[in-house]
Amino acid sequence: MDNAVNANFNWLCKFTWKRSAKNTGWCLLGCAIGDFGTILFFQLTKIPFPVMGIMTLAIINGLITSIILETIILMRQSFDFSKALKTAMGMSFISMISMEIMMNLTDYFLTGGAILTWWVVPIMLLVGFLTPWPYNYWRLKKFNIACH
Repeated sequence: MDNAVNANFNWLCKFTWKRSAKNTGWCLLGCAIGDFGTILFFQLTKIPFPVMGIMTLAIINGLITSIILETIILMRQSFDFSKALKTAMGMSFISMISMEIMMNLTDYFLTGGAILTWWVVPIMLLVGFLTPWPYNYWRLKKFNIACH
């Protein structure tokens, strides 16, 4: 990027931080549904499966449920299905991947992985929210691009 452009970038816009927080929250909700659902399924059924396999499935399912939720949100804002799906997949995929990876790494480092407890879930959600939030702010501020 051009240094003149970087010098003029404003990281202090409260409106953009609030809007990007809302967008990040929706993404987090979508990711958490698939991620936590997968981990909880294996935790409750006690199906023998490698921890890394469960966590990989959790990440994939989190990405899928986030795309589904964001597509529904966009369709409720008068997007047709095709455009809503394309927008949901394209605009926030970096956010979703970073969110999912950091949530699962947090789980892995705190519990050994693929274990949901009352104390680890809030930490996973906080880390999952904070990781992509600055990127979402930057993208919204620089390009006026948001997923909703």
